[in-house]
Amino acid sequence: MSSTPSAFDTLSIEPIDEHVAIVRLNRPDASNALNTQMGRDLVRCFEDTALDPKSLRCIVLTGAGDKAFCAGGDLKERRGMTDEAWTRQHVIFERMVRALIDCPVPIIGAVNGAAYGGGCEIAGCCDFLYAAENARFALTEVTLGIMPGGGGTQTLPRAVGERRAKELILTGKPFTAAEAHAWGLVNEVFPLSELLPAALATASHIARNAPISVRQAKLSIHRGLQLSLRDGLALEIEAYNRMVPTEDRREGVLAFNEKRTPNFKGR
Repeated sequence: MSSTPSAFDTLSIEPIDEHVAIVRLNRPDASNALNTQMGRDLVRCFEDTALDPKSLRCIVLTGAGDKAFCAGGDLKERRGMTDEAWTRQHVIFERMVRALIDCPVPIIGAVNGAAYGGGCEIAGCCDFLYAAENARFALTEVTLGIMPGGGGTQTLPRAVGERRAKELILTGKPFTAAEAHAWGLVNEVFPLSELLPAALATASHIARNAPISVRQAKLSIHRGLQLSLRDGLALEIEAYNRMVPTEDRREGVLAFNEKRTPNFKGR
């Protein structure tokens, strides 16, 4: 994951240490709205990470500024778009969703403000979410003559259940961080000033664990939920067996017996 300032037009990358980085949606003057370039940048950022994570073990995804995580699709850019241009743009967003969901490195969403429309869908692609008390969520697409097309009809029901998701998507009504927490979309809610430190503390905790183990566990959970229990158990043992011949597995057992912190290398 490149951390050079010019690497992305609409994202800023802040390495915290060797294993943790913050990715910020960085269009604060437009409430971090999702435009074509942001879609392209997210595809490249997360596909590149999947191809070569290097030493990266956890990502915190948040929005620049303190008002918005992502206000949704950039409707100013979309004004006057032809049907063909709209469809071409949406193909980029579809690939963006897959890049986020398929990223082997865990992604913690730190929702620092409004997460509407496509912004709520980006949040839904994260492995789990922390939110600021002032955060607001909504999938408002039906009020604009469209419907969620960035994974919202799939990720939201998996988080909050079918009936709650239908209510939220079919009305388009906003909901608070507290409601998102009560319904299972958000793991924890924090004052805004505590949000990023809390997300980074969890990211550091994850990064201390064996990276192959973390990635295989993430894969097993995500794909297993789409299978029958029997097939999920078969997937789990295939994922598990990947760890048996690793140096990290031997180091973990040795460190436990020597009563010391393990030094995992991702090998």
